[in-house]
Amino acid sequence: MFTSRYTVFFSIALLSLLLAALAVTGKISWWWSLIPALLTLRGILDIRQKNHAILRNYPLMGHFRFLFEMIRPEIRQYFFEGDNDGAPFTRKERSLVYQRAKGDVDSRPFGTELNVKQTGYEWVGHSLAPTVLANHDFRVTVGAERAQPYAISVFNVSAMSFGALSANAIRALNKGAQKGGFLHDTGEGSISPHHREFGGDLNWQVASGYFGCRNEDGTFNQDKFAEQAKSPQVKLITVKLSQGAKPGHGGILPAAKITPEISATRGVPMGVDCVSPATHSSFKTPIGLLEFIQKLRTLSGDKPVGFKLCVGHPWEFFGIVKAMLETNILPDFIIVDGSEGGTGAAPLEFVDHVGMPLQEGLLMVHNTLVGAGLRDRIKIGASGKVITAFDVARTIAIGADWCNSARGFMFSLGCIQSQSCHTDRCPTGVATQDPGRMQALVVPDKAERVYRFHQTTLHALQELVQAAGLPHTSALRAHHIVRRISDHEVRLMSQLLKYLEPGDLLNGNYRYQVYEKYWPIARADSFHPAL
Repeated sequence: MFTSRYTVFFSIALLSLLLAALAVTGKISWWWSLIPALLTLRGILDIRQKNHAILRNYPLMGHFRFLFEMIRPEIRQYFFEGDNDGAPFTRKERSLVYQRAKGDVDSRPFGTELNVKQTGYEWVGHSLAPTVLANHDFRVTVGAERAQPYAISVFNVSAMSFGALSANAIRALNKGAQKGGFLHDTGEGSISPHHREFGGDLNWQVASGYFGCRNEDGTFNQDKFAEQAKSPQVKLITVKLSQGAKPGHGGILPAAKITPEISATRGVPMGVDCVSPATHSSFKTPIGLLEFIQKLRTLSGDKPVGFKLCVGHPWEFFGIVKAMLETNILPDFIIVDGSEGGTGAAPLEFVDHVGMPLQEGLLMVHNTLVGAGLRDRIKIGASGKVITAFDVARTIAIGADWCNSARGFMFSLGCIQSQSCHTDRCPTGVATQDPGRMQALVVPDKAERVYRFHQTTLHALQELVQAAGLPHTSALRAHHIVRRISDHEVRLMSQLLKYLEPGDLLNGNYRYQVYEKYWPIARADSFHPAL
């Protein structure tokens, strides 16, 4: 537990003892030991306090971070977070989450700090007849046709596995989700005891490794799945096809990182690399995917089941939709993960150059379902750099029903984006399995921050919806979002994005090149096009 993180504290404590001993012998005055003694006391208080993970992990030294924070956030950035100008989230976005998680006022004097003349600037068009809504608990029903439908919040915790995050981080997220009544996605690492401790609602992600429901050879075990899926805590089940940060790529958890607890949670042996394949072994075609979804529904007691993907080749998703039309087996929901999504285990080229960004992927999924006459029966979730209330409003306006956020909730736990997730040396105890570092994250305190971040973000969303004169987030449309496209011209998003009309694809009204070129060659019986 006591590593180099405590070097300064131990050095001062030893100095304090040495000076005290010299004072006792009369060799020096007691005044010489006063300052080291006070610093030692301060360090002990740092370790014992529960509000700041940085101080628990870095007694005394951690105060420099807060000193720089008071002077100027940018100084803190470079001294304690690294030069993250190219990081997935800006300093302002992180600061906003910290403020909301702590319950601080997030209003701003002297107007916007954004350049409203900059190309790409966006805003919500407001109404002269704003609405007044009773509360900010916006929900949509997923799986209305199922025996166990679920009223999901429009803002939820996105997929982050136990193993990637610490046990305390998982516990805090779930406790916050339980208090706020929103959904906690397990990630592909399955359901751990830490997910179950506080009883928060879960979206169980079933990925290609079938962790938590696998045979020894890595294939799907339906008995193990049914045992976990029937838990009242599991509200949704997601078949993960691909992840935004590394679509089309599997993963490996090295044997050295597999603890007995992770081994039991995932159902993998100790001492062997845990391999997550790039593809599923349970199906190989669009029709096979839908049949697998139907199987999971039956095994779970008819709970809502859907799939998650980062959109790649258009004809592959078109083939899935054609399979829906051919079999009449529909997923209850589809989660679109944009390539903006992050992870501590993605190759650089995949992060920067593989996968469709959220706006384009979401629009394609929404349009295709509309054109096939299926949109009213299938809900759409979205994830990928969604962090503010405006992000949620914009994403729903484009075509989603709800949003998931990973990094936003990590920030609410205290993540400072040090980008050391892969080193197991996370300074705040969020993304580590090191027991010493993990203990710095105090669950009750951070769970309250998770809850507050969710509530304050939804409150801000309520104010946006009211300002737009709307009754619910479900009324948001692309024409409610305005975008600057040059110094002297703005357009509604509905003018910039291309939308299909209901039934267009069924009637042969392809309208746009992507459908004209790829819809005819998409196949329900294969992910490969009919060339």
